[in-house]
Amino acid sequence: MPLSASLARGVAPATPGTLHARTVTGELSAPPRHGLTVRFGRGEKPDVDLGVGVDDLRVSRRHGELTYLQGLWWLRNTGQQLVRLPRGRMMHLTTEPIPLTTGYTPLFVKGSGYREHLVELYVSGHDDQGPVSRRHAETVRPETWSLDDDERLLLVILGQRYLLYEEEPRPLTYRQAAERLAYLRPEGKWNERKIEFRVEAVRRRLHGTGFKYQLLHDKSEGRPVDNSLLQNLIKGLVESTTLVPPDLELMEDEEDWPDSAL
Repeated sequence: MPLSASLARGVAPATPGTLHARTVTGELSAPPRHGLTVRFGRGEKPDVDLGVGVDDLRVSRRHGELTYLQGLWWLRNTGQQLVRLPRGRMMHLTTEPIPLTTGYTPLFVKGSGYREHLVELYVSGHDDQGPVSRRHAETVRPETWSLDDDERLLLVILGQRYLLYEEEPRPLTYRQAAERLAYLRPEGKWNERKIEFRVEAVRRRLHGTGFKYQLLHDKSEGRPVDNSLLQNLIKGLVESTTLVPPDLELMEDEEDWPDSAL
């Protein structure tokens, strides 16, 4: 499955206050014009400007809207299902509109079963300069790291709570990940031992590359539990945008997981 771009990596230069919005079905930009409203949901134009959860009947045809007033974009949930923001904040149909801050904000629209549909939002600020030519500048260590397809899927599954921007997230256990991989990639013959081996291989490969967090045991400081190193790996990959919310699309079959895999 080809990987999608993400607004988490920034946007091209635009007038401060410009709204950029993106889902798996499309994207748009809207100028900061007083009274302008951008709508998203399962429906089609002219009812909505941006489709989300178009195959999910739990998503309302007009599920949410953003209106530019008083120099800010105000988000309102107009659908039957909840909308979740970072740090676990929920918006109900009756919740008062909230203003977006400058920069990146991911929204998750609750759908059928365990499905959540991502709406990426980005409000341009005065400091957004877009790509700047730095041909004569010294080379800077890359902020992202290469992962093969199996590694990316594995780490997305283990770190899905981080990509969902839950409050105080924790990785899934290797057992939970093995159950999900057995369903999504049965030909891979995944088990806990294989997952442990692959995660350790990624940690060893990224160690010493400028990765932000500790990835290997430091014997002089005692032996930390492996789970702390796994948390370090996932946090670093998410914070560097090596893993981004659109990568959750790799688990699109999630709604069909058997109960034993949930």
